[in-house]
Amino acid sequence: MAATSAPCAQHFPLRVSRTRLYSSSSDCCPPSAGHNGSSDGAEKTAFGRRSVFLGRRVAFVGGRFGLILRFPPNFVRQLSNKARRNCSNIGVAQIVAASWSNDQPPFESSVSAASFAAAAVVLPEEEEVTESIKHDSDVLPSEDEAPNAVPTSAVSALFGSDQSLTVHAGERYGRGLVTDSITTPLVRTSAYWFKNSDELIDFKEGRYASYEYGRYGNPTTKSLEEKMSALERAESTLFVSSGMYASVALIMALVPAKGHIITTTDCYRKTRMFIEKELPKLGITVTIIDPADMNALKSALDQENVSLFFTESPTNPFLRCVDIELVSKLCHDRGTLVCIDGTFAPPVNQKALELGADLVIHSATKYIGGHNDVLGGCISGSDHLVSKIRLYHNVIGGVLNPDAAAMFVRGMKTLHLRVQEQNKTALRMAQVLEEHPKIVRVYYPGLPSHPEHHIAKRQMTGFGGVVSFEVKGDFHATKKFIDSLNIPYIAPSFGGVESIVDQPAIMSYWDSKEDRVKYGIKDNLVRFSFGIEAFEDLKVDIFQALEAI
Repeated sequence: MAATSAPCAQHFPLRVSRTRLYSSSSDCCPPSAGHNGSSDGAEKTAFGRRSVFLGRRVAFVGGRFGLILRFPPNFVRQLSNKARRNCSNIGVAQIVAASWSNDQPPFESSVSAASFAAAAVVLPEEEEVTESIKHDSDVLPSEDEAPNAVPTSAVSALFGSDQSLTVHAGERYGRGLVTDSITTPLVRTSAYWFKNSDELIDFKEGRYASYEYGRYGNPTTKSLEEKMSALERAESTLFVSSGMYASVALIMALVPAKGHIITTTDCYRKTRMFIEKELPKLGITVTIIDPADMNALKSALDQENVSLFFTESPTNPFLRCVDIELVSKLCHDRGTLVCIDGTFAPPVNQKALELGADLVIHSATKYIGGHNDVLGGCISGSDHLVSKIRLYHNVIGGVLNPDAAAMFVRGMKTLHLRVQEQNKTALRMAQVLEEHPKIVRVYYPGLPSHPEHHIAKRQMTGFGGVVSFEVKGDFHATKKFIDSLNIPYIAPSFGGVESIVDQPAIMSYWDSKEDRVKYGIKDNLVRFSFGIEAFEDLKVDIFQALEAI
Protein backbone atom coordinates (compact mmCIF):
# COMPACT_ATOMS: atom_id res chain seq x y z
CA MET A 1 0.00 0.00 0.00
CA ALA A 2 1.12 3.51 -0.53
CA ALA A 3 2.07 5.43 2.58
CA THR A 4 1.56 9.11 2.07
CA SER A 5 1.67 11.95 4.52
CA ALA A 6 3.36 11.42 7.84
CA PRO A 7 0.95 11.14 10.74
CA CYS A 8 1.16 13.45 13.71
CA ALA A 9 3.73 12.14 16.17
CA GLN A 10 1.74 12.89 19.28
CA HIS A 11 -0.42 9.83 18.73
CA PHE A 12 2.45 7.36 18.63
CA PRO A 13 4.18 5.55 21.50
CA LEU A 14 7.81 6.44 20.91
CA ARG A 15 10.24 4.66 23.20
CA VAL A 16 13.72 6.17 23.09
CA SER A 17 16.55 4.14 24.67
CA ARG A 18 20.13 5.09 25.59
CA THR A 19 19.56 8.61 24.32
CA ARG A 20 21.88 11.57 24.74
CA LEU A 21 21.73 15.08 23.41
CA TYR A 22 24.61 16.11 21.18
CA SER A 23 25.45 19.04 19.00
CA SER A 24 25.56 18.53 15.27
CA SER A 25 29.30 19.07 15.19
CA SER A 26 29.78 15.33 15.33
CA ASP A 27 28.49 15.03 11.78
CA CYS A 28 25.64 12.74 12.75
CA CYS A 29 27.86 10.39 14.75
CA PRO A 30 28.30 9.88 18.53
CA PRO A 31 31.16 11.92 20.01
CA SER A 32 34.55 10.28 19.86
CA ALA A 33 36.59 9.54 22.95
CA GLY A 34 37.55 12.69 24.73
CA HIS A 35 34.72 14.76 23.29
CA ASN A 36 32.71 16.05 26.23
CA GLY A 37 30.01 17.88 24.31
CA SER A 38 31.30 21.27 25.44
CA SER A 39 30.41 24.54 23.82
CA ASP A 40 33.76 24.52 22.02
CA GLY A 41 32.70 21.51 20.05
CA ALA A 42 29.21 22.79 19.64
CA GLU A 43 30.42 26.03 18.04
CA LYS A 44 31.47 24.02 15.00
CA THR A 45 27.88 23.19 14.15
CA ALA A 46 26.98 23.73 10.51
CA PHE A 47 23.27 24.11 11.09
CA GLY A 48 22.72 26.46 14.02
CA ARG A 49 19.64 24.43 15.07
CA ARG A 50 19.01 21.85 17.75
CA SER A 51 19.87 18.30 16.82
CA VAL A 52 18.95 15.26 18.85
CA PHE A 53 20.80 11.97 18.47
CA LEU A 54 18.30 9.13 18.78
CA GLY A 55 19.49 5.58 18.35
CA ARG A 56 22.02 6.41 15.61
CA ARG A 57 19.57 8.70 13.82
CA VAL A 58 19.67 12.48 13.92
CA ALA A 59 16.61 14.71 14.10
CA PHE A 60 16.78 18.44 13.47
CA VAL A 61 14.02 19.81 15.64
CA GLY A 62 12.49 23.20 14.96
CA GLY A 63 13.88 23.58 11.46
CA ARG A 64 12.88 22.28 8.07
CA PHE A 65 14.35 18.86 8.70
CA GLY A 66 12.10 15.90 9.56
CA LEU A 67 12.35 14.05 12.85
CA ILE A 68 13.86 10.70 11.92
CA LEU A 69 13.54 7.91 14.43
CA ARG A 70 14.45 4.25 14.69
CA PHE A 71 11.47 2.62 16.31
CA PRO A 72 11.34 -0.58 18.36
CA PRO A 73 10.31 -3.78 16.52
CA ASN A 74 6.74 -3.64 17.79
CA PHE A 75 6.23 -0.05 16.64
CA VAL A 76 3.70 -0.83 13.93
CA ARG A 77 1.51 -2.78 16.35
CA GLN A 78 1.43 0.22 18.67
CA LEU A 79 0.10 2.58 16.05
CA SER A 80 -3.50 3.66 15.99
CA ASN A 81 -5.71 1.64 13.67
CA LYS A 82 -5.55 3.94 10.67
CA ALA A 83 -2.00 5.18 11.10
CA ARG A 84 -0.47 1.72 11.20
CA ARG A 85 -1.80 1.10 7.70
CA ASN A 86 0.18 4.07 6.44
CA CYS A 87 3.37 2.74 8.01
CA SER A 88 3.05 -1.04 7.95
CA ASN A 89 5.41 -1.59 5.03
CA ILE A 90 8.29 0.66 6.03
CA GLY A 91 11.30 -0.48 7.98
CA VAL A 92 12.35 2.92 9.29
CA ALA A 93 9.47 5.31 9.87
CA GLN A 94 10.07 8.96 9.10
CA ILE A 95 7.72 11.38 10.75
CA VAL A 96 7.65 15.10 10.16
CA ALA A 97 6.94 16.16 13.70
CA ALA A 98 6.46 19.89 13.44
CA SER A 99 3.62 19.54 15.92
CA TRP A 100 6.12 18.53 18.62
CA SER A 101 7.39 22.11 18.70
CA ASN A 102 4.10 23.90 18.13
CA ASP A 103 4.08 25.21 21.69
CA GLN A 104 7.68 26.41 21.52
CA PRO A 105 8.97 29.63 19.98
CA PRO A 106 10.62 29.09 16.60
CA PHE A 107 14.36 28.50 16.62
CA GLU A 108 16.34 31.19 14.91
CA SER A 109 19.18 30.10 12.67
CA SER A 110 21.44 32.57 14.47
CA VAL A 111 21.00 30.95 17.88
CA SER A 112 24.41 30.53 19.46
CA ALA A 113 25.91 27.12 19.97
CA ALA A 114 26.73 28.11 23.53
CA SER A 115 23.13 28.86 24.40
CA PHE A 116 22.11 25.63 22.73
CA ALA A 117 24.61 23.65 24.77
CA ALA A 118 23.47 25.37 27.96
CA ALA A 119 19.88 24.44 27.27
CA ALA A 120 20.70 20.84 26.47
CA VAL A 121 19.42 18.15 28.77
CA VAL A 122 21.72 15.16 29.14
CA LEU A 123 19.84 11.93 29.66
CA PRO A 124 21.18 8.99 31.67
CA GLU A 125 22.91 6.32 29.64
CA GLU A 126 20.28 3.58 30.00
CA GLU A 127 17.18 5.60 30.90
CA GLU A 128 14.09 5.11 28.74
CA VAL A 129 12.06 8.13 27.79
CA THR A 130 8.45 7.53 26.77
CA GLU A 131 6.48 10.25 25.04
CA SER A 132 3.16 11.23 26.56
CA ILE A 133 0.76 9.44 24.26
CA LYS A 134 -2.76 8.22 23.85
CA HIS A 135 -3.21 4.48 24.25
CA ASP A 136 -4.23 2.66 21.08
CA SER A 137 -7.71 2.10 22.45
CA ASP A 138 -8.07 5.84 23.08
CA VAL A 139 -7.66 6.67 19.42
CA LEU A 140 -9.69 3.72 18.20
CA PRO A 141 -12.52 5.08 16.06
CA SER A 142 -15.95 4.51 17.45
CA GLU A 143 -18.89 3.90 15.16
CA ASP A 144 -19.56 7.63 15.26
CA GLU A 145 -15.96 8.25 14.15
CA ALA A 146 -16.00 5.75 11.30
CA PRO A 147 -14.88 6.92 7.84
CA ASN A 148 -18.45 7.92 7.01
CA ALA A 149 -19.02 9.71 10.30
CA VAL A 150 -19.75 13.18 8.93
CA PRO A 151 -23.29 13.15 7.52
CA THR A 152 -23.66 14.10 3.90
CA SER A 153 -26.25 16.70 4.89
CA ALA A 154 -23.76 18.37 7.23
CA VAL A 155 -21.08 18.53 4.55
CA SER A 156 -23.57 19.89 2.01
CA ALA A 157 -24.68 22.54 4.50
CA LEU A 158 -21.09 23.59 5.16
CA PHE A 159 -20.36 24.14 1.48
CA GLY A 160 -23.08 26.02 -0.34
CA SER A 161 -22.17 24.96 -3.86
CA ASP A 162 -21.21 21.92 -5.91
CA GLN A 163 -18.07 23.82 -6.91
CA SER A 164 -16.77 23.55 -3.32
CA LEU A 165 -18.13 20.05 -2.73
CA THR A 166 -16.20 18.63 -5.69
CA VAL A 167 -12.98 19.83 -4.04
CA HIS A 168 -13.53 19.03 -0.36
CA ALA A 169 -16.35 16.52 0.17
CA GLY A 170 -15.21 13.12 1.40
CA GLU A 171 -11.66 14.29 2.03
CA ARG A 172 -11.13 17.21 4.37
CA TYR A 173 -14.15 16.34 6.47
CA GLY A 174 -14.98 12.85 7.69
CA ARG A 175 -12.15 11.04 5.93
CA GLY A 176 -11.30 8.93 8.97
CA LEU A 177 -7.62 8.51 8.06
CA VAL A 178 -4.79 9.49 10.38
CA THR A 179 -2.89 11.76 8.05
CA ASP A 180 -2.05 15.39 7.55
CA SER A 181 -1.89 15.21 3.76
CA ILE A 182 -4.05 17.59 1.73
CA THR A 183 -4.77 14.96 -0.89
CA THR A 184 -6.49 11.68 -0.13
CA PRO A 185 -3.92 8.90 0.35
CA LEU A 186 -3.80 6.06 -2.16
CA VAL A 187 -4.11 2.86 -0.12
CA ARG A 188 -2.90 -0.16 -2.09
CA THR A 189 -3.68 -3.34 -0.21
CA SER A 190 -5.67 -6.49 -0.77
CA ALA A 191 -6.48 -7.06 2.90
CA TYR A 192 -6.37 -5.46 6.35
CA TRP A 193 -5.02 -7.07 9.51
CA PHE A 194 -6.19 -7.25 13.11
CA LYS A 195 -3.87 -7.28 16.12
CA ASN A 196 -5.78 -10.09 17.83
CA SER A 197 -8.91 -12.21 17.59
CA ASP A 198 -10.86 -10.02 20.00
CA GLU A 199 -10.34 -7.03 17.74
CA LEU A 200 -11.57 -9.09 14.79
CA ILE A 201 -14.67 -10.14 16.74
CA ASP A 202 -15.33 -6.51 17.67
CA PHE A 203 -15.10 -5.65 13.99
CA LYS A 204 -17.47 -8.44 13.00
CA GLU A 205 -20.01 -7.32 15.61
CA GLY A 206 -19.81 -3.64 14.68
CA ARG A 207 -17.95 -2.29 17.72
CA TYR A 208 -14.74 -1.60 15.83
CA ALA A 209 -14.55 0.51 12.67
CA SER A 210 -12.07 -0.77 10.12
CA TYR A 211 -11.77 -2.65 6.83
CA GLU A 212 -11.34 -6.36 6.24
CA TYR A 213 -10.77 -7.36 2.61
CA GLY A 214 -10.10 -5.28 -0.47
CA ARG A 215 -13.27 -6.42 -2.21
CA TYR A 216 -15.39 -5.12 0.67
CA GLY A 217 -13.89 -1.66 1.04
CA ASN A 218 -10.90 0.63 0.78
CA PRO A 219 -10.14 3.99 2.47
CA THR A 220 -9.35 5.74 -0.82
CA THR A 221 -12.54 4.44 -2.42
CA LYS A 222 -14.49 5.42 0.70
CA SER A 223 -13.40 9.04 0.33
CA LEU A 224 -14.48 8.95 -3.30
CA GLU A 225 -17.88 7.52 -2.39
CA GLU A 226 -18.43 10.21 0.23
CA LYS A 227 -17.57 12.90 -2.30
CA MET A 228 -20.14 11.54 -4.75
CA SER A 229 -22.76 11.18 -2.01
CA ALA A 230 -22.31 14.83 -1.11
CA LEU A 231 -22.74 15.90 -4.73
CA GLU A 232 -25.80 13.72 -5.33
CA ARG A 233 -27.32 14.53 -1.91
CA ALA A 234 -27.35 10.79 -1.28
CA GLU A 235 -27.08 8.83 1.95
CA SER A 236 -24.70 6.33 0.40
CA THR A 237 -22.69 5.62 -2.76
CA LEU A 238 -21.07 2.46 -4.10
CA PHE A 239 -18.23 2.80 -6.61
CA VAL A 240 -17.58 -0.19 -8.87
CA SER A 241 -15.38 -1.21 -11.78
CA SER A 242 -17.53 0.16 -14.64
CA GLY A 243 -20.82 1.85 -15.44
CA MET A 244 -22.11 -1.30 -17.11
CA TYR A 245 -21.37 -3.33 -13.99
CA ALA A 246 -23.20 -0.70 -11.93
CA SER A 247 -26.32 -1.22 -14.06
CA VAL A 248 -26.11 -5.01 -13.89
CA ALA A 249 -25.43 -5.12 -10.13
CA LEU A 250 -28.31 -2.74 -9.40
CA ILE A 251 -30.84 -4.70 -11.45
CA MET A 252 -29.70 -8.11 -10.18
CA ALA A 253 -29.77 -6.99 -6.56
CA LEU A 254 -33.17 -5.29 -6.61
CA VAL A 255 -35.28 -7.16 -9.18
CA PRO A 256 -36.42 -10.63 -8.04
CA ALA A 257 -36.62 -13.65 -10.31
CA LYS A 258 -39.80 -13.50 -12.41
CA GLY A 259 -40.02 -9.80 -11.66
CA HIS A 260 -40.82 -7.05 -14.16
CA ILE A 261 -38.99 -3.87 -15.13
CA ILE A 262 -39.78 -0.91 -17.39
CA THR A 263 -37.16 0.82 -19.50
CA THR A 264 -37.06 3.22 -22.46
CA THR A 265 -36.37 2.86 -26.17
CA ASP A 266 -33.44 5.27 -26.31
CA CYS A 267 -30.55 4.09 -24.15
CA TYR A 268 -27.04 2.69 -24.16
CA ARG A 269 -27.14 -0.36 -26.41
CA LYS A 270 -25.26 -2.71 -24.06
CA THR A 271 -27.74 -1.91 -21.27
CA ARG A 272 -30.61 -2.74 -23.61
CA MET A 273 -28.91 -5.98 -24.66
CA PHE A 274 -28.55 -7.06 -21.03
CA ILE A 275 -32.19 -6.21 -20.27
CA GLU A 276 -33.61 -7.84 -23.39
CA LYS A 277 -31.37 -10.92 -23.64
CA GLU A 278 -30.07 -11.79 -20.17
CA LEU A 279 -32.93 -10.92 -17.84
CA PRO A 280 -35.46 -13.23 -19.57
CA LYS A 281 -33.18 -16.15 -18.63
CA LEU A 282 -34.11 -15.36 -15.02
CA GLY A 283 -37.78 -15.09 -15.81
CA ILE A 284 -37.68 -11.27 -15.60
CA THR A 285 -39.97 -9.61 -18.13
CA VAL A 286 -39.56 -6.16 -19.65
CA THR A 287 -41.76 -3.35 -20.96
CA ILE A 288 -40.05 -0.80 -23.24
CA ILE A 289 -41.67 2.62 -23.65
CA ASP A 290 -40.86 5.96 -25.25
CA PRO A 291 -39.16 8.28 -22.71
CA ALA A 292 -42.00 10.81 -22.94
CA ASP A 293 -44.93 8.37 -23.07
CA MET A 294 -46.49 8.68 -19.63
CA ASN A 295 -49.64 6.87 -20.72
CA ALA A 296 -47.58 3.82 -21.64
CA LEU A 297 -45.86 4.03 -18.27
CA LYS A 298 -49.18 4.17 -16.41
CA SER A 299 -50.50 1.24 -18.41
CA ALA A 300 -47.46 -0.91 -17.65
CA LEU A 301 -47.61 -0.03 -13.96
CA ASP A 302 -51.28 -1.02 -13.83
CA GLN A 303 -50.87 -4.30 -15.69
CA GLU A 304 -47.68 -5.64 -14.15
CA ASN A 305 -46.15 -5.99 -10.71
CA VAL A 306 -43.24 -3.73 -11.62
CA SER A 307 -40.13 -3.84 -9.45
CA LEU A 308 -38.07 -1.17 -11.19
CA PHE A 309 -38.31 1.66 -13.70
CA PHE A 310 -34.85 2.05 -15.22
CA THR A 311 -33.98 4.80 -17.70
CA GLU A 312 -31.37 7.31 -18.74
CA SER A 313 -31.97 11.04 -18.64
CA PRO A 314 -30.73 12.46 -20.91
CA THR A 315 -30.67 9.34 -23.07
CA ASN A 316 -28.07 8.01 -25.48
CA PRO A 317 -27.72 9.12 -28.27
CA PHE A 318 -30.76 11.38 -28.81
CA LEU A 319 -30.56 13.10 -25.41
CA ARG A 320 -34.24 12.59 -24.60
CA CYS A 321 -35.22 13.80 -21.13
CA VAL A 322 -37.52 11.96 -18.75
CA ASP A 323 -39.69 13.97 -16.36
CA ILE A 324 -38.03 12.51 -13.27
CA GLU A 325 -40.39 14.14 -10.78
CA LEU A 326 -43.52 12.91 -12.57
CA VAL A 327 -42.16 9.43 -13.26
CA SER A 328 -41.10 9.06 -9.62
CA LYS A 329 -44.55 10.00 -8.36
CA LEU A 330 -46.31 7.58 -10.71
CA CYS A 331 -43.98 4.73 -9.83
CA HIS A 332 -43.95 5.32 -6.08
CA ASP A 333 -47.74 5.34 -5.98
CA ARG A 334 -47.54 1.72 -7.16
CA GLY A 335 -44.56 0.65 -5.07
CA THR A 336 -42.06 0.71 -7.95
CA LEU A 337 -38.46 1.85 -7.55
CA VAL A 338 -37.01 4.46 -9.91
CA CYS A 339 -33.40 4.43 -11.12
CA ILE A 340 -32.01 7.18 -13.34
CA ASP A 341 -28.82 6.64 -15.30
CA GLY A 342 -27.36 10.14 -15.12
CA THR A 343 -24.21 9.49 -17.11
CA PHE A 344 -25.10 12.28 -19.57
CA ALA A 345 -26.01 14.58 -16.66
CA PRO A 346 -23.29 14.66 -13.97
CA PRO A 347 -24.45 15.80 -10.52
CA VAL A 348 -23.38 19.39 -11.14
CA ASN A 349 -26.01 19.47 -13.94
CA GLN A 350 -28.82 17.37 -12.47
CA LYS A 351 -29.76 15.91 -9.10
CA ALA A 352 -32.06 12.99 -9.82
CA LEU A 353 -32.47 12.02 -6.17
CA GLU A 354 -33.76 15.45 -5.23
CA LEU A 355 -36.23 15.16 -8.10
CA GLY A 356 -37.66 11.98 -6.57
CA ALA A 357 -35.62 9.08 -7.96
CA ASP A 358 -34.62 6.30 -5.58
CA LEU A 359 -31.26 5.63 -7.19
CA VAL A 360 -28.94 7.32 -9.65
CA ILE A 361 -26.06 5.63 -11.46
CA HIS A 362 -23.21 6.95 -13.57
CA SER A 363 -20.60 5.57 -15.86
CA ALA A 364 -17.95 7.51 -13.95
CA THR A 365 -15.62 6.88 -16.88
CA LYS A 366 -17.25 9.85 -18.59
CA TYR A 367 -17.73 13.22 -16.85
CA ILE A 368 -16.84 12.09 -13.33
CA GLY A 369 -13.30 11.00 -14.23
CA GLY A 370 -13.25 13.53 -17.01
CA HIS A 371 -9.85 12.75 -18.51
CA ASN A 372 -10.50 9.65 -20.65
CA ASP A 373 -8.04 7.64 -18.57
CA VAL A 374 -9.96 5.54 -16.04
CA LEU A 375 -12.94 3.14 -15.96
CA GLY A 376 -15.52 3.08 -13.18
CA GLY A 377 -19.16 3.32 -12.24
CA CYS A 378 -21.19 4.36 -9.22
CA ILE A 379 -24.61 3.96 -7.62
CA SER A 380 -26.03 6.54 -5.19
CA GLY A 381 -29.17 6.46 -3.10
CA SER A 382 -30.49 5.56 0.33
CA ASP A 383 -28.45 3.48 2.77
CA HIS A 384 -31.13 0.81 2.62
CA LEU A 385 -31.01 0.31 -1.15
CA VAL A 386 -27.28 0.81 -1.66
CA SER A 387 -26.57 -1.70 1.13
CA LYS A 388 -28.57 -4.33 -0.75
CA ILE A 389 -26.55 -3.68 -3.89
CA ARG A 390 -23.31 -3.68 -1.91
CA LEU A 391 -24.07 -7.15 -0.52
CA TYR A 392 -24.54 -8.45 -4.06
CA HIS A 393 -21.40 -6.63 -5.18
CA ASN A 394 -19.32 -8.14 -2.36
CA VAL A 395 -20.22 -11.61 -3.62
CA ILE A 396 -19.88 -11.02 -7.37
CA GLY A 397 -16.84 -8.72 -7.46
CA GLY A 398 -16.49 -5.88 -9.92
CA VAL A 399 -14.28 -3.96 -7.48
CA LEU A 400 -12.88 -0.54 -8.31
CA ASN A 401 -9.08 -0.56 -8.11
CA PRO A 402 -7.72 1.87 -5.47
CA ASP A 403 -5.53 3.53 -8.11
CA ALA A 404 -8.65 4.19 -10.18
CA ALA A 405 -10.38 5.57 -7.08
CA ALA A 406 -7.53 8.01 -6.53
CA MET A 407 -7.78 9.16 -10.15
CA PHE A 408 -11.52 9.71 -9.77
CA VAL A 409 -10.95 11.75 -6.60
CA ARG A 410 -8.48 13.93 -8.49
CA GLY A 411 -10.72 14.21 -11.53
CA MET A 412 -13.75 15.22 -9.49
CA LYS A 413 -11.95 18.22 -8.04
CA THR A 414 -12.28 19.92 -11.43
CA LEU A 415 -15.71 18.47 -12.31
CA HIS A 416 -17.56 21.74 -11.81
CA LEU A 417 -15.05 23.74 -13.86
CA ARG A 418 -14.86 21.21 -16.68
CA VAL A 419 -18.59 20.64 -17.03
CA GLN A 420 -19.38 24.35 -16.94
CA GLU A 421 -17.03 24.88 -19.88
CA GLN A 422 -18.46 21.88 -21.74
CA ASN A 423 -22.02 23.10 -21.12
CA LYS A 424 -21.22 26.50 -22.62
CA THR A 425 -19.35 25.13 -25.63
CA ALA A 426 -22.00 22.51 -26.45
CA LEU A 427 -24.90 24.97 -26.20
CA ARG A 428 -23.19 27.55 -28.41
CA MET A 429 -22.20 24.89 -30.93
CA ALA A 430 -25.71 23.40 -30.99
CA GLN A 431 -27.12 26.84 -31.74
CA VAL A 432 -24.59 27.38 -34.54
CA LEU A 433 -25.10 23.94 -36.05
CA GLU A 434 -28.87 24.32 -36.04
CA GLU A 435 -28.45 27.25 -38.44
CA HIS A 436 -25.89 25.57 -40.71
CA PRO A 437 -27.19 24.59 -44.18
CA LYS A 438 -25.39 21.22 -44.10
CA ILE A 439 -26.99 20.11 -40.84
CA VAL A 440 -30.45 18.52 -41.05
CA ARG A 441 -31.28 18.29 -37.35
CA VAL A 442 -29.67 18.90 -33.97
CA TYR A 443 -30.48 16.94 -30.79
CA TYR A 444 -29.62 18.93 -27.67
CA PRO A 445 -31.85 19.51 -24.60
CA GLY A 446 -30.70 23.11 -24.34
CA LEU A 447 -32.36 24.02 -27.64
CA PRO A 448 -36.03 25.13 -27.73
CA SER A 449 -36.47 22.75 -30.69
CA HIS A 450 -35.75 19.74 -28.47
CA PRO A 451 -38.95 17.79 -27.66
CA GLU A 452 -38.24 17.82 -23.90
CA HIS A 453 -36.62 21.24 -23.65
CA HIS A 454 -39.26 22.35 -21.13
CA ILE A 455 -38.42 19.37 -18.92
CA ALA A 456 -34.67 19.89 -19.23
CA LYS A 457 -35.00 23.56 -18.26
CA ARG A 458 -36.88 22.58 -15.12
CA GLN A 459 -34.68 19.75 -13.87
CA MET A 460 -31.21 20.57 -15.20
CA THR A 461 -28.84 23.43 -14.41
CA GLY A 462 -26.69 22.65 -17.45
CA PHE A 463 -27.36 20.58 -20.56
CA GLY A 464 -24.07 18.72 -20.90
CA GLY A 465 -21.23 18.59 -23.38
CA VAL A 466 -22.70 16.13 -25.92
CA VAL A 467 -24.53 17.23 -29.07
CA SER A 468 -26.00 14.77 -31.58
CA PHE A 469 -26.86 15.91 -35.09
CA GLU A 470 -27.66 14.64 -38.56
CA VAL A 471 -25.48 15.71 -41.45
CA LYS A 472 -27.04 16.56 -44.81
CA GLY A 473 -25.91 13.52 -46.76
CA ASP A 474 -25.70 9.73 -46.71
CA PHE A 475 -23.53 7.25 -44.84
CA HIS A 476 -20.43 8.06 -46.91
CA ALA A 477 -20.85 11.83 -46.64
CA THR A 478 -21.14 11.54 -42.87
CA LYS A 479 -18.10 9.28 -42.73
CA LYS A 480 -16.15 11.84 -44.79
CA PHE A 481 -17.21 14.64 -42.45
CA ILE A 482 -15.92 12.76 -39.42
CA ASP A 483 -12.68 11.81 -41.15
CA SER A 484 -12.11 15.47 -42.10
CA LEU A 485 -12.17 16.65 -38.50
CA ASN A 486 -8.78 17.42 -36.94
CA ILE A 487 -9.44 18.11 -33.26
CA PRO A 488 -11.76 15.37 -31.93
CA TYR A 489 -10.77 11.75 -31.53
CA ILE A 490 -12.92 9.06 -33.15
CA ALA A 491 -13.70 6.99 -30.07
CA PRO A 492 -16.59 5.34 -28.15
CA SER A 493 -16.83 7.61 -25.13
CA PHE A 494 -17.69 11.14 -24.04
CA GLY A 495 -17.46 13.62 -21.19
CA GLY A 496 -13.67 14.01 -21.08
CA VAL A 497 -11.47 17.05 -21.57
CA GLU A 498 -10.64 15.94 -25.12
CA SER A 499 -13.36 16.22 -27.74
CA ILE A 500 -14.61 12.89 -29.13
CA VAL A 501 -16.78 12.16 -32.15
CA ASP A 502 -18.40 9.02 -33.54
CA GLN A 503 -20.90 7.82 -36.11
CA PRO A 504 -23.27 5.54 -34.11
CA ALA A 505 -24.17 3.54 -37.22
CA ILE A 506 -20.55 2.36 -37.21
CA MET A 507 -19.41 2.67 -33.60
CA SER A 508 -22.40 1.15 -31.81
CA TYR A 509 -24.67 -0.56 -34.36
CA TRP A 510 -22.39 -1.78 -37.15
CA ASP A 511 -23.34 -5.41 -36.50
CA SER A 512 -27.12 -4.94 -36.71
CA LYS A 513 -28.91 -3.04 -39.45
CA GLU A 514 -32.17 -4.28 -37.93
CA ASP A 515 -31.43 -2.52 -34.63
CA ARG A 516 -30.39 0.65 -36.47
CA VAL A 517 -33.78 0.80 -38.13
CA LYS A 518 -35.67 -0.23 -34.99
CA TYR A 519 -34.14 2.46 -32.80
CA GLY A 520 -33.84 5.26 -35.36
CA ILE A 521 -30.07 5.23 -35.75
CA LYS A 522 -29.65 6.87 -39.14
CA ASP A 523 -26.55 6.58 -41.27
CA ASN A 524 -26.01 10.35 -41.10
CA LEU A 525 -26.23 10.61 -37.29
CA VAL A 526 -23.19 12.06 -35.48
CA ARG A 527 -22.57 12.16 -31.73
CA PHE A 528 -20.09 14.87 -30.76
CA SER A 529 -18.72 15.17 -27.21
CA PHE A 530 -17.16 18.58 -26.69
CA GLY A 531 -14.11 18.81 -24.47
CA ILE A 532 -12.53 21.91 -23.03
CA GLU A 533 -10.79 23.12 -26.18
CA ALA A 534 -11.47 26.70 -27.28
CA PHE A 535 -14.90 27.17 -28.83
CA GLU A 536 -13.55 29.01 -31.87
CA ASP A 537 -11.02 26.27 -32.60
CA LEU A 538 -13.76 23.64 -32.52
CA LYS A 539 -16.09 25.76 -34.63
CA VAL A 540 -13.48 26.34 -37.33
CA ASP A 541 -12.66 22.63 -37.39
CA ILE A 542 -16.31 21.56 -37.71
CA PHE A 543 -17.04 24.12 -40.40
CA GLN A 544 -14.06 23.09 -42.53
CA ALA A 545 -15.10 19.43 -42.20
CA LEU A 546 -18.64 20.30 -43.31
CA GLU A 547 -17.20 22.11 -46.32
CA ALA A 548 -15.45 18.89 -47.28
CA ILE A 549 -18.75 17.10 -47.98
